[in-house]
Amino acid sequence: MSSARKQGRARFAVQEERDGWLFAAPFVVGALAFVVFPLAYSVALVFLEWDLVRPPAFVGLANIRKLFQDPMVGTSLYNTAYYTFLGVPLHLLVALTLALALNARARGVSAYRTAFYLPSITPSVASAVIWLQILHPEFGMLNDAFEKLGISPQRWLFEPSLTKPAFILMSLWSIGPQMVIFLAGLQAVPEVLYEAAHADGASAWQRFRHVTLPLLTPTIFFNIVVGIIASFQVFTTSFMMTGGGPQNATLFMVLQIYYVAFSYSRFGYASAIAWILFLIVAGFTVLQFYIGRRWVYYETQL
Repeated sequence: MSSARKQGRARFAVQEERDGWLFAAPFVVGALAFVVFPLAYSVALVFLEWDLVRPPAFVGLANIRKLFQDPMVGTSLYNTAYYTFLGVPLHLLVALTLALALNARARGVSAYRTAFYLPSITPSVASAVIWLQILHPEFGMLNDAFEKLGISPQRWLFEPSLTKPAFILMSLWSIGPQMVIFLAGLQAVPEVLYEAAHADGASAWQRFRHVTLPLLTPTIFFNIVVGIIASFQVFTTSFMMTGGGPQNATLFMVLQIYYVAFSYSRFGYASAIAWILFLIVAGFTVLQFYIGRRWVYYETQL
């Protein structure tokens, strides 16, 4: 009886394992076909020269050496870094300010939250078309507002010194998700802590500085990590609105990868640039997690 029971358990275990693999098969096949294989193939492309017409030719480290000689790579990296390290802090500041304002228990606050979130779900192409009208140098809405204030119109998308600030301003259009995440973090702060601080005579600023901000650091950290990763991948707006101009002022790294691959048909070199971008983003992410240990406070640490 015991041996028959053991055999039954063994068959059941085999059947469970088989059923598990069957249920996981769609995900496993999809991951292998659309994630693992493309990643491995892109690594191989780094060492090849291929234009989709002629057979791939092995070039060794030539694509990597060219990275350090190509001035366009440096230009695109500078533009991306400018957009990231000025845009992400501004995003966080505006999103946190909006979240603090919309965290109040007031009538109609849900409508305001919805209004500020809606632009973030607008398709990128539609947003680019809208902002082309807003930033137009002759009949754009922004220059019309400037003229009413006595400020001379600006050539936002035609002046190299103004294009990146204009793109950063335009990116504030989509701070809805960050605002919602900050709202969730604010609403997770225990009300009893505010009551205790108020009873001790703490001012509104002191309550924000010593209660809200420390408990909000995990949310701030999350938004910083996600924001930097997303900003290094800016593509649609520059491709649709300026094509990387004027004078390569909006040639971001992903746009440079696109041009190298699909305009110049240099897929091996494009893969090399893409992997450099990946290593930069991964390096910044690891650095943020390392530095985050010093300033991010979780409930177990308080």
